[in-house]
Amino acid sequence: MNNDLASLTQSLRDFAKARDWEPFHSPKNLASALTVEASELLEHFQWLTEEQSRNLAAPKKAEVAAEAADVLLYLLQLCDKLQIDLLEAARLKMVVNAEKYPVDRVRGSSQKYTEISDPNRGE
Repeated sequence: MNNDLASLTQSLRDFAKARDWEPFHSPKNLASALTVEASELLEHFQWLTEEQSRNLAAPKKAEVAAEAADVLLYLLQLCDKLQIDLLEAARLKMVVNAEKYPVDRVRGSSQKYTEISDPNRGE
């Protein structure tokens, strides 16, 4: 794992241990907390137009940054508990996504991979 992520993960372990929170940090609880924080992140964009969401004022951007950090921290803790190398999992997922979404068939399209025609299947 990247040294920065490893260091951050260790800091999270130390933080939880100092507060005796380890008993509460089961994978189920961390996944639940991650979902809650992701929802709090989304809340900042609720009712904004596409253009407004691209041009957040500095105070709003700081709030979004704090929520994004919460998402990252819970995700790191979850992966730590399950011994998942998050960077390796992300790299593998990018390979899978590249296969699902070949550039020559998806450029400029927002279709899901199951909706993309496959020239090898005669579609």
